[in-house]
Amino acid sequence: MAKSEPHQIDIHVGNRLRSRRLVLGLSQEKLGDRLGITFQQIQKYEKGTNRVSASKLQVAALVLNVPIGYFFEDHEPTAPDGLAQEVDEMGAFLVSRDGVMLNRAFTSIKSKQVRQSIITLTKALANADDPVSRAADAEHIAPSISG
Repeated sequence: MAKSEPHQIDIHVGNRLRSRRLVLGLSQEKLGDRLGITFQQIQKYEKGTNRVSASKLQVAALVLNVPIGYFFEDHEPTAPDGLAQEVDEMGAFLVSRDGVMLNRAFTSIKSKQVRQSIITLTKALANADDPVSRAADAEHIAPSISG
């Protein structure tokens, strides 16, 4: 009998565990030590291949200084495939090294105006790579230029 794929909620909980661990700058080994388990077990939790027990999840919430509900936030098991894929891709980026570094740097910016300018710039750069968005932007800009 073949082993089944990890359940969607186990993957989600694992991603949330990994995300919080990275935000706090903890290695898998350090988190494992604090939870009384091996780093290999942390790896399995983070991949969703092993399910985190309720008692271990409670301890993880205390160690990571989050409410237990944190591990289930933003989980939408009935999301349409396209949306689920987009959420998965965003989640994967957010827990990547680049994503964590970008979020740390961005949230350290005190000025709301500067943060908004960065968002505007990022959207403009993203649209510059997307011909459909460029065409739509051109339609909105052209009337205002001629009018």
